[in-house]
Amino acid sequence: MAAKRIDLYDTTLRDGAQQEGISFTVSDKLKITQKLDELGINYIEGGWPGSNPKDTEFFEKAKNLKLKNAVLVAFGSTRRVDTDAEKDEGLKALVRAGTRAVNIVGKSSARQVTQVLETTLPNNLKIIRESVGFLKSRGLTVFYDAEHFFDGFKIDPDYAIDTLLAAQQGGVDCLVLCDTNGGTLPAEVADIVKQVRKKTSKPLGIHAHNDSELAVAVSLAAVENGAQHVEGTINGYGERCGNANLCSIIPALKLKMGYACVTARQLAKLTDASRFVAEVANLAPSSHQPYVGLSAFLHKAGLHVSALSKWEESYQHIDPELVGNSPKVVISELSGKSNIIFKAKELGIPIQPSGKEARRILEQIKELESLGFQYEDADASFELLIHRSQEGYKPPFELVDYMVVVERHRRLPAQGGKVEFLSEATIKVKVDNKIMHTASEGNGPVNALDFALRKGLLEFYPGLSKVDLIDYKVRILEGSSGTGSQVRVFIESSNGKVKWRTVGSSTNIIEASWLALYDSMEYFLLRVNKSARRKK
Repeated sequence: MAAKRIDLYDTTLRDGAQQEGISFTVSDKLKITQKLDELGINYIEGGWPGSNPKDTEFFEKAKNLKLKNAVLVAFGSTRRVDTDAEKDEGLKALVRAGTRAVNIVGKSSARQVTQVLETTLPNNLKIIRESVGFLKSRGLTVFYDAEHFFDGFKIDPDYAIDTLLAAQQGGVDCLVLCDTNGGTLPAEVADIVKQVRKKTSKPLGIHAHNDSELAVAVSLAAVENGAQHVEGTINGYGERCGNANLCSIIPALKLKMGYACVTARQLAKLTDASRFVAEVANLAPSSHQPYVGLSAFLHKAGLHVSALSKWEESYQHIDPELVGNSPKVVISELSGKSNIIFKAKELGIPIQPSGKEARRILEQIKELESLGFQYEDADASFELLIHRSQEGYKPPFELVDYMVVVERHRRLPAQGGKVEFLSEATIKVKVDNKIMHTASEGNGPVNALDFALRKGLLEFYPGLSKVDLIDYKVRILEGSSGTGSQVRVFIESSNGKVKWRTVGSSTNIIEASWLALYDSMEYFLLRVNKSARRKK
């Protein structure tokens, strides 16, 4: 027996764009549309034509898109109270958008009709019926978003149903029940959807907001009780607390509930789609987001990692690869030997489970973390720690010593009177048996150290010229010692193709920075660019 079909409707480009801090360009919207089409979304709501020039331009340019899976939808509202449907500019803009499907929002709560729309209850029913009928007469697929439906149903269930029947009389294709304020509980939604099914003949949909952290649960409850159409956004973007998160709904529908919504191949693109939309929106992806977050399948406790190495499902509710994600094991003072062995295996470094090496590394990590180091988000430093524990390991260079001078002086009034800073680093590094003694200036002490180190190593490792420090973070670990407090420094580096993170810690911010910088250069030479050394 074939699985029941559920239609997925994405409103990231309209409802999602109402989130504070998000502003998509037309180009952004076109790119996201293509990505959602690849994901297998059935309907993509592109915006509200006529409400702003950007959305009007989007629909014009979207006519050139070659979508394989999705139908583009234009969004609008029912006609104005004092205008006939044929003359309403909003409805005419929907027709001009040139999409095969449209979605109009209308009032389904009696209180909203009288207090916000400021018209009579019978007139609102006429508005809904005529608006839907006008769009259907133009040959369009019409969705009706019944705004405030659940809140309205609780106050006046008969009128809420009447609004749906008015849309049904107009020829609507799907009645979408909206939890607009996001305050309805899943059990309430389940009960109301059951009641609505008995009163209407058209397919039902659900559009939930996340103000109670229940939008996904509400959406799934509606599906369980008869909804065939689910609206939401990628990553749950949206106004206030956001919309129902399609990145959680889609795998739940397919993997947990057995509904047909996307193919297995499309589902495996979910994590990529989530991160792509976040990048276009210029927002950091939520690492703890279910299914698609970087930490969704992260394992830190030694007990968990030990079990995971024996049985992958022991601490994972699904195979991460099904949604395009992957498991991640991190190292910390909470780790056990299993964490060390698991990570070493990932890195291609064999460590015997029964030997003492893993225990020795673990004890070293616990000691270093007590001194302020942290390896959870500094895999490059952790990998170096393992390599350095191996017998016979020879680092590509060794520090002999360094000195940093920071000078502050004020120019004479005749010279402008500005304060000037000078940072100079002198460094000695040893490569094989040769000691390089160099000095360099920089716009700060860490920058000066970076330049001096490269200057001393470029003769041997010209590939280091490609390495850039792209992020630098300092954290005060415990402030009771004032300026003498322990600090932790994270450095993120890149050669334009690969990124890696290193860590250093000390009561001396320069030393903490040096340790992270030292690791960054050594890691690059060890793993990223093994052929960086010039042959003589």
